[in-house]
Amino acid sequence: MIVESPAVAVALPPVSRHEATCCPVVELRQYTLHPNQRDVLVSLFEREFLETQEAAGIRVLGQFRDLDAPDRFVWLRGFPDMAQRRDALAHFYEGPTWHAHRDAANATMVDSDDVLLLRPVAPASGFALDLSAPFEARDDGGLIVATLYAFDAPVDMDFLEFFAADLQPAVAAAGARVIASFSTEYARNTFPRLPVREGEHVFAWFARFEDMAAYARYRENLLGAPGWRALAVSLARRLQGPPQVLRLAPTAHSRLR
Repeated sequence: MIVESPAVAVALPPVSRHEATCCPVVELRQYTLHPNQRDVLVSLFEREFLETQEAAGIRVLGQFRDLDAPDRFVWLRGFPDMAQRRDALAHFYEGPTWHAHRDAANATMVDSDDVLLLRPVAPASGFALDLSAPFEARDDGGLIVATLYAFDAPVDMDFLEFFAADLQPAVAAAGARVIASFSTEYARNTFPRLPVREGEHVFAWFARFEDMAAYARYRENLLGAPGWRALAVSLARRLQGPPQVLRLAPTAHSRLR
């Protein structure tokens, strides 16, 4: 849950409304909710917390229902840098909209502290989104799959080269459209009122699929591909443990879908 502090006036720098890829700093936020509260939070979030976060300088990138955890809400937001993250979060969480609706939002949550700070592994490896587009309701479905790898040390060039030269081509050939890749952002948390996971070394990649059937075909193709077993063994040797795979259904107003 979020602890409040007295409101202060914050002067924010201008925010560009369109970028080829965004953003240099990304939060991957996974919330565990009380039973049957996810739709309550989604409705509140999309009604009250989209435009108001954007107005504070926060890029709301996407929000999702986790298809494998009925009480998990997952969302992503981005920032130009850690200093602007601090100012934008202060502006929003000390503002009238959050104060008016924080109790209702927090009442849906068991835990909101599962948060990874991430940065694109290359300038063009962030999400390609039109941030000037309004949050229009859409019902075109889609599936975003996030795959998270944990390491016992910071992600190194050996793994980045392995991913680019071997792993990404293999998953793409099987039918995954890789849309972004990130590693841990190690900068100090500039807004400590909202905790983030620290002391971890993560690589995360995101893929887009038309629907669950397309994802199932991808999995079948990948597991049956020549050379996949050897590639999987090489991947496993590099990791601290099994990957975490999040199958995410975009909500109606999610930009990322």
